[in-house]
Amino acid sequence: YRQVDMLLVDDIQYLAGKQRAQEEFFHTFNALFDAERQIVLASDRPPQDIMPLDPRLRSRFAAGLMAEMQPPDPETRLAILQQKAAEHDVVLSPEVAMLMASQIRTNVPDLEVALARLTAYASLYNHAEITTDMAQTMLTQFFAERAEAITAARIQDAVAERLDLKVSELRSKSRQRAVAFARQVAMFLCRELTDASLPEIGRDFGGKDHST
Repeated sequence: YRQVDMLLVDDIQYLAGKQRAQEEFFHTFNALFDAERQIVLASDRPPQDIMPLDPRLRSRFAAGLMAEMQPPDPETRLAILQQKAAEHDVVLSPEVAMLMASQIRTNVPDLEVALARLTAYASLYNHAEITTDMAQTMLTQFFAERAEAITAARIQDAVAERLDLKVSELRSKSRQRAVAFARQVAMFLCRELTDASLPEIGRDFGGKDHST
């Protein structure tokens, strides 16, 4: 990648906690920068909020031009949905397309997932036409899955996956920097997003004292 004219990287926040990958990307970044090549990075958070991240990378990320990307407005969501439907030869009535675009307000991937589910739903039940009732049923299921209760186990799974660790490491007594940081993040999220008490959170992390 050090010979390309332009480097585009999405979800750069996934470098957090991955020291070897960060070191490699640091040298790649420098090589491209010195060669006056273009580098475009996308993240779901600003550089100062990507943790843990090598300070050298953080300073380089923050030195560039930053622009905040807002979620698409209803008209844009509708246009994207209609385009995606056309690409997959899915016939959506204006009413169904508007229903989906008005209820799914998060991002384009969610629109694509919902469209794929709706198409599969119609195919599974041999419906020749996708109706608003069918779309609403699918959307209700879609949002119900997103609203599942957040538990310590789900938080541990998510944090371990994001920071490239094992759940068993979060519950262990390891004091390695990466593990300790991930454990603290997971425990903080448990405190903020669940009703568990501090002693309960401690037990979920291998019997840690609540003062941790």
